[in-house]
Amino acid sequence: MLTIEHLTIVHTQDLRPLIRDLSLTLSGTERLAVIGEEGDGKSTLLQAIACPERLEGWAEVTGTIRLTGEKIGYLAQETSDLEGLTAYGFCERDEAFHALEPGALAELNRLLSLPQDLCWSDTPWQKLSGGERVKLRLLTLMAAQPTMLVLDEPGNDLDLSALEALETFLLNCGLPVLYVSHDEHLLRRTATQVLHLESVLRRSEPRWTWARIPYEEYVTGRADSLDRQEQRWQMERRQARERQARFDRIEQAVAYAQEHISRRDPHGSRLLKKKMKAVKSLEHRYEREAETATERPQVEYRMDAAFEGITPIPAGRTVLDLDLQELRAGERVLARDLHILLRGSEKLLITGPNGAGKTTLLRRILEALTERGVFRIAYMPQRYDDLLPLQQSPVEFLHTDGTREQLTRIRTTLGAMKLTQDEITHPISALSGGQRAKVLLLRMMLEAPDVLLLDEPTRNLSPLSAPVMRRMILTFPGAVVCVTHDRELIGEWQGKRIELNNMA
Repeated sequence: MLTIEHLTIVHTQDLRPLIRDLSLTLSGTERLAVIGEEGDGKSTLLQAIACPERLEGWAEVTGTIRLTGEKIGYLAQETSDLEGLTAYGFCERDEAFHALEPGALAELNRLLSLPQDLCWSDTPWQKLSGGERVKLRLLTLMAAQPTMLVLDEPGNDLDLSALEALETFLLNCGLPVLYVSHDEHLLRRTATQVLHLESVLRRSEPRWTWARIPYEEYVTGRADSLDRQEQRWQMERRQARERQARFDRIEQAVAYAQEHISRRDPHGSRLLKKKMKAVKSLEHRYEREAETATERPQVEYRMDAAFEGITPIPAGRTVLDLDLQELRAGERVLARDLHILLRGSEKLLITGPNGAGKTTLLRRILEALTERGVFRIAYMPQRYDDLLPLQQSPVEFLHTDGTREQLTRIRTTLGAMKLTQDEITHPISALSGGQRAKVLLLRMMLEAPDVLLLDEPTRNLSPLSAPVMRRMILTFPGAVVCVTHDRELIGEWQGKRIELNNMA
């Protein structure tokens, strides 16, 4: 059993509380999903439970975390210290991997949709697909036979079949699981409980909600509850204004009568004093009622962002006309006989399993459009760090023209994207993956592009922010080429599609 009592976590650099007075338990086969916006402390909470030493010097943790005889299997977000290893080099450094019986290893490979020979491969780690890396890490994690799983974004970089395998694994592993996920479909399928971390009041005040119900039930119930609370607040506010207006008229009338009553009318004067006393008593009653009135819901709303001032490309104008007899990655042929034609504001979705060449194709499209040099192109890679200067602050990176007008827009939009004033002035390296995605997104917005090239644009965004990104993509006035495993985006897509399938 995991027991947390009165846990508080404070960011030591800016003294911002991430979590305050959290208490919960996890046991049996419960699957507790931790959700929330980027930077609200989800990964920090998992580290406080599984590897508190990583928080030294970064966050101060108080309260109690008790693990009663549990062996934690912790999957962190991937770090760069694995570069230089091969697939086998990664696996063989783990003693538990060598202790696996062949049948057990084969079963883990099957559950994780891994080729049986990948763990013995000499393929360099950096040349593996993102999904292959995640699955190998899960493989070695399960080889150690943990009694509780703590998983930080296990679904990142997994293709559709691997996501389905992950869902099956979570549903059937027979262990208590605490996990962070941004995949709405995965959450609906697997979460039996929800821990929702929020930062309200301009991200100055942390708040948490622990709901021992499935994710879909929590989301629906929360939305209904907030809507009802907002309606009650609006109704009570309207009634209070009307009541106050009536009260003001009565008070003014009594005060006017008192000022103009004749001294020769002592009886009338006494009556007016009684009326004024009654008015004051009514005022005190209204004040007491206001103290117990419904509060307006204080919630952390999803990010607000949109492309503005972009002129649609004329419908008949060719954006991309690309013929590829072969799509290659080194000596490997990924696809043959590809013809891609985009005109005007058409949109193209590229799907397929990991390793099928989706990112390679997107980069080839980027090269073709760049060589043509006709359109303004905005590119979002899977690895944000390829384009982000990690030692600069978001403001330094984004403020390109030196004008006060652009600086104001940058600060306003980053605030709408739920970054604090401290976060926009700290180095980008201190931001979460989702926050880095938002910084890169704003850079794209400032460039006012004609064409968007997006490689897994929703992969690091929370369930609150991802719908905003999907809407921006689907309503973008220009052309879009998008690689994704996001099942929600795939289901909403109305444009062209290419599915690569490793069948070249």
